[in-house]
Amino acid sequence: MSRHLQLTFDAHDPRALSSFWRDALGYVHPGPPGVDLPAGADPLAAWEDFLARIGVPEDQRNTRSAIEDPDGHGPRLFFQQVPEGKTAKNRVHLDVRAAPGLEGEERMAALESECDRLVNLGATRVRRHEPAPPMSAGFIVMIDPEGNEFCLD
Repeated sequence: MSRHLQLTFDAHDPRALSSFWRDALGYVHPGPPGVDLPAGADPLAAWEDFLARIGVPEDQRNTRSAIEDPDGHGPRLFFQQVPEGKTAKNRVHLDVRAAPGLEGEERMAALESECDRLVNLGATRVRRHEPAPPMSAGFIVMIDPEGNEFCLD
């Protein structure tokens, strides 16, 4: 029996980091428990209202956030606030599959396009690795807004 997977990120600003990854992956913020969100409603605003209604102090309302795959296939991503900063290279990182089925220059052009989009969302480009068949199809190393390394693959 396979298991469902949730990836957890330590963050200084869970709401902002979850919003970056939501936009990067095409995920969504789920609504609060027991709240039916009308089409087009802002789930983050709904969470703010929900947390205020149940008495969560304002300074504690950005201690966690989550995003989910709207198709229900990918893992849930959970973001929790921590006081310490990132001090070393990730021991685990995400490979974002941005050019499935593409090869060579067509693949690298798709990765470059996605890289530009993510830089506009707040990511930082680190370096490009050219294709080196048969072991590597090429990829771009990036860093999210809080310094977590990931690759466009």
